[in-house]
Amino acid sequence: MASEPLGARYWTLWTSSALSNLADGVMKVALPLVAIRYTDSPALIAGLTFAFTLPWLVFALLAGALADRYDRRRLMLAANIARAAFLGFLTIAAVAGAGSIWMLYAAAICIGVAETVYDTSSQSILPQLVSKQSLSRANGRLYAAELTTNQFVGPPLGGFLVAAGIGVAFGAPVLLWVAAIGMLLLVRGRFTTDHPRTTTIRADIGEGLRFLRGNTLLRTLAIMVGGFNFASSAVFTVFVLYAVGPGSAMKLTDPGYGLLLTASALGSVAGTFLAEPAERLFGRSRALLLTVFGSLLTVATPAFTTNPYIIGAGFLLGGITVSIWNVITVSLRQRVTPQRLLGRLNSAYRLLAWGTMPLGAAAAGVIAQFFGIPAVFLSMGAIALAMLIGMIWVTDARMSAAETAAEEADERDHATYGR
Repeated sequence: MASEPLGARYWTLWTSSALSNLADGVMKVALPLVAIRYTDSPALIAGLTFAFTLPWLVFALLAGALADRYDRRRLMLAANIARAAFLGFLTIAAVAGAGSIWMLYAAAICIGVAETVYDTSSQSILPQLVSKQSLSRANGRLYAAELTTNQFVGPPLGGFLVAAGIGVAFGAPVLLWVAAIGMLLLVRGRFTTDHPRTTTIRADIGEGLRFLRGNTLLRTLAIMVGGFNFASSAVFTVFVLYAVGPGSAMKLTDPGYGLLLTASALGSVAGTFLAEPAERLFGRSRALLLTVFGSLLTVATPAFTTNPYIIGAGFLLGGITVSIWNVITVSLRQRVTPQRLLGRLNSAYRLLAWGTMPLGAAAAGVIAQFFGIPAVFLSMGAIALAMLIGMIWVTDARMSAAETAAEEADERDHATYGR
C-alpha cells in the first residue's frame, strides 16, 4: 500500500527546520571553539554548556504551557527572531573587539531560552500537520534533515567558519535563522489546541506534570533519556579539550574536530531511516533495548583510545542507535498524549530528559578538573549502561495500551471543548 503523502505544509516546515538546525549545528561547534580563544579553563568551558542548557531546567515548563495555550507556529517564529537578534548582537560585539567569555555566557543563556520555546512548539505542532499513522515517517524525515544539518553539515562548517573569523562564524547562523523565519511564514493555518484558556499558567503546568507523573511509561522513558543526556552532555562538554590543539590528547585541528563529530551525524542520519524497519523487525521494546547498548559507545569510547578512527566508529554506531530511539519514542509520545496536553507533556518530559544536561556539564567540569578528562568518559559510560534498568517497564503491551487510552482521551476532549 502506498504511503500517505505528508503534504506541502509539512515539507515547508521541514525546510524551515533544516535551516534552523543548520544554524544550531554551526553554533554548537563555534561557541566552544571561540571560547577557548578567551580561556583554557575546563571549568569555564564546561560552564558555557551549562549556560546554554540551563533554560531546559528552569524555563521548559513555561514553554510547554505557552505551546498549548497559543499558536505553535507563531511561537516558533518568535523564538527564531529572538535567536537571530541575540546572536546578531554578539556578532557586532565580537567584530568590534568587545567579545569575552562572559558575553558568550550571556548569549548562550538567551539563545537557550528561545530554543526551549522553539523545540517544544516544533515537536507539538507535528501531529497537527500529519496523521497519527504517518508520525513515525514524518518524524524520521524531520530528524534526518535536522541531524544532517545540525550534526553533519553544521559542525565542520562551524570549524571552517571559526578559522575564517569570529564575525563570520557568528554571522552565518544569524542569516540562516532569518531564512528559516521566511520559510516558516509560508506554513499557513492555525495551530492552536482545544485548551479552554480559562485556567492559569500555573494550573496548566501542574496538569502537565501530573500527566507525566501518572504515566509510568513516559516517566520511565524521560528518566532514561535524562540519564543519557547527563552523560553525553558531560562527555561533549570537555571533549573539545581532549581533542583540539597540539597540547590535547588527540591533537586535532579545528576543522578536524568538526569532521570527527560528523561520524555521529552520519550514524544519526542513517538511524532515522532504519527506525521504521527496526520497529517492524524487532518490535519497539527490543529495538529500544538495542539502542541502550549503542548509547554506551557514544560516551565511553574515548576512555579507551585516542585514535580518531576508532572513536569515530563508536560515534557512528552510537548515532545510529540514538536516532532509532528518538524516532520511536517521540512518535510514541505524540500518539499517547492528548493534543491539548502535548506541549506541556513535551516540556515536562524534557525537564527530566534535558534538564540534566547542565548538571552533566557542571559534573564534567568538576571531574575533569580533579581527576582528568578520561575519568569523565569512564564515569559517564557507567551511567549510560544503567539505562538498562528502565527497560523493565518499557514493553510493547504497555505502549499499545497507552495509545488506546490517548485516543479515548482525545475523543472526550473534543466532546467537551469542541473545535
